Amino acid sequence: MTVLGARRYFVRAMSGQGTVAGSGCSGPRRRTRTTTALASGLLGLSLVAAACGGGGDAAEGDGNVQLEFLWWGSDTRHAYTQELIDLYEERNPGVTIEGSFTGWDGYWDRLATSVAGGETPDVLQMESRYVGEYASRGSLLALDDHLDDGIDISDHDEETLVTGQLDGSTYALPTGVNARTLIADPQAFEDAGVEVPDDEAWSWEDMIRSAASVTEGSGGDVFGLQSIGGNDTNIEVFARQRGEALFNDDGSVGVSKETLVEFWTLAEQARESGAEPRPSLTVEVEAGGVDQSLLATNRGALGFWWTNELSAMSEASGRDLELLRFPGETTEQQPGMYLKPAMFWSIGADTEHPEEAAKFVDFLLNDAEAAEITLSDRGLPANISIRDQISGQLTEADQKSAAFVEEISPDLQPPPPVPPQGAGEVAAIAEQIHERLLFDQMTVEEAAEEFLSQVEAATS
Repeated sequence: MTVLGARRYFVRAMSGQGTVAGSGCSGPRRRTRTTTALASGLLGLSLVAAACGGGGDAAEGDGNVQLEFLWWGSDTRHAYTQELIDLYEERNPGVTIEGSFTGWDGYWDRLATSVAGGETPDVLQMESRYVGEYASRGSLLALDDHLDDGIDISDHDEETLVTGQLDGSTYALPTGVNARTLIADPQAFEDAGVEVPDDEAWSWEDMIRSAASVTEGSGGDVFGLQSIGGNDTNIEVFARQRGEALFNDDGSVGVSKETLVEFWTLAEQARESGAEPRPSLTVEVEAGGVDQSLLATNRGALGFWWTNELSAMSEASGRDLELLRFPGETTEQQPGMYLKPAMFWSIGADTEHPEEAAKFVDFLLNDAEAAEITLSDRGLPANISIRDQISGQLTEADQKSAAFVEEISPDLQPPPPVPPQGAGEVAAIAEQIHERLLFDQMTVEEAAEEFLSQVEAATS
């Protein structure tokens, strides 16, 4: 099931137009203990548990509170999240946390199916594109009654808190923050005889020229830039620099055709100048994530990534990488960058234990020992006091990310509001259109029109 298919399935089921077939599962669910070594092997078992459960029923016969907890992530995240569960259960006898997890690609299909079947987890990981989708359909609990009385948000940044609010109510709380930015390999620049650009003054054209010079200076062994055009957040920052927005406050599409044409024209210039690799390689590395990126494999000098990906990128590349501001932050109408919640914690609307679920979310957000386990994997902690506390325990790359975020924060714009229903499809729309542009299957004008048409259809 694709993301679009999952959304349609979710909408049909929630509106009574469809039913969920029985899974054949019976009997009480069983918890699994996940370690790094067992994480991959237990993935299938945990997904079965997620599909067969009762969404927060008390454990049979013992009167204990049982909470179902769902998240996505890597094996490393699964392992340390189980440590968090163990710690919480140790401190709270009588509470059982039943953890279930999947990778990003399968998470939204899994969640849509679970919600449609009346099996919304008690506590779940949420992403900004989907908050509006699930909150507006009554699947997420409004947390207002639990804020500061169960969940302490007194040390949380107010600007990022609004990113989990819809129609004046809070449905999701940021786990941590990061920023979309560029990661640079100074060694690649030096080897090509090119200076690292001044990110406090460069334009988009400056970036392309510099990247093309790296490709030329390396004899084509290293490409100056991985890719501009296939990421919806890149489009969003570009639009915000021009006084527009991907989505307006009322949920309507806010980016103009002219801005999209300008954006994808720059992407074409990057490809034609040699700043970016040939289309087939671009598609290959984009599909490979961090580990197969040009920077991670020492084949690139620049790439658009999130600040919390610097650590993994540095480790994979074996090099001392740097963070740079987006081009155009000082040369365009206004800055476009912002702090984005890495992800959120939400509570299922039909949980039977809202107070216990809120207490667990408070632990995940505000407990010092929990923060020392999580560190920056779910973004730099949203709790600013906790963020300061763990700073000395972060890796060198993560400390660099934290310092960069602190440095640029005064110049950033407020984050965008909760996007409308269907916004989760925009990333795939941008990727598909960009791929067609790469292979000359449409013009930039056609791409802009197609993007607007598809996004409006997805969010209407």
